[in-house]
Amino acid sequence: MKDFAAIDFETANFSRTSVCSVGVVIVRAAQFVDSFYSLIQPEPNYYNFRCTMVHGLTCEDTDDAPVFPFVWQQIAPKIAGLPLVAHNSPFDEGCLKAVFRCYQMDYPDYPFYDTLRVSRKVLPDLPNHQLQTVAAACVYDLTRHHHALADAEACAWIAKAIL
Repeated sequence: MKDFAAIDFETANFSRTSVCSVGVVIVRAAQFVDSFYSLIQPEPNYYNFRCTMVHGLTCEDTDDAPVFPFVWQQIAPKIAGLPLVAHNSPFDEGCLKAVFRCYQMDYPDYPFYDTLRVSRKVLPDLPNHQLQTVAAACVYDLTRHHHALADAEACAWIAKAIL
């Protein structure tokens, strides 16, 4: 796969609609050509302590952030015509579909590819198939794990290596 957009969401709580940040990396002709990161005011707008412990974001970070539809207006033209790639895509695709429904937006039925599922087949001897483990196996140093853009970059690197 030479043309795709790697995407990663972080959520404020356990609701899939509560996306609080998004990272996107655009790959064309197997080259990283663009990236996008934004904080998002989550819906519902509260943070679960366990989620904050994972990514470090709180209400203070997103109280002045735009809501999802305004962020997606910036992303949609960048990813037009591209398949989406995520590590554990059922989570990210689920978030995307849920937030589209929440804001009553028409979902364009993006095709998703999952680097987690493929890594289990291509790299069966890894101790686990978490993003940071697979990234390291693909010679990528993921130093800011659970930052949406850093995770999207790692996913893009993995996708280039194994898809």
